Amino acid sequence: MKCPACGYKETKVIDSRLSGDGHSIRRRRECLKCERRFTTYEYVEQVPLMVIKKDGRRQPFDRTKIISGLLKACEKRPVSIDKIEEITNEIERAIQKRYEREVESTVIGEMIMERLASLDEVAYVRFASVYRQFRDVNQFMNELKSLIQKDKDVTDKNKKGQLVKKR
Repeated sequence: MKCPACGYKETKVIDSRLSGDGHSIRRRRECLKCERRFTTYEYVEQVPLMVIKKDGRRQPFDRTKIISGLLKACEKRPVSIDKIEEITNEIERAIQKRYEREVESTVIGEMIMERLASLDEVAYVRFASVYRQFRDVNQFMNELKSLIQKDKDVTDKNKKGQLVKKR
């Protein structure tokens, strides 16, 4: 670190601590030449995550869009705002872990649908009908059949597990 007073390139750190907001480190330094003390702040450089839309446009990731979509899908359903916030946090963490700079909107949509399917089937179908842009009743029915089949598979799997446990 270069001394702001004399320009000498060697300093020593006297004290380091987390800043009040918790997003930076405050360092108290002393120049090894002129012995002047000064303070520096160290921040993590964050590159904004961009979402690639279906038409190729890119826009910054915005968690409020996920919350908005979940609120619309879960309207008048027994899903708490805390659960919606929890799902949003899970999705945001998963995206940040797997993607460094860009993520396709379809990936986000599929993550939302996956969580809604296990949370509330009506909310899932509502979200899917908008997300997958159903154009007719047949597409809607195919999605419902798929959902019913998944439920049946899970039920059958659970029944098999219970039979094994009873023995």
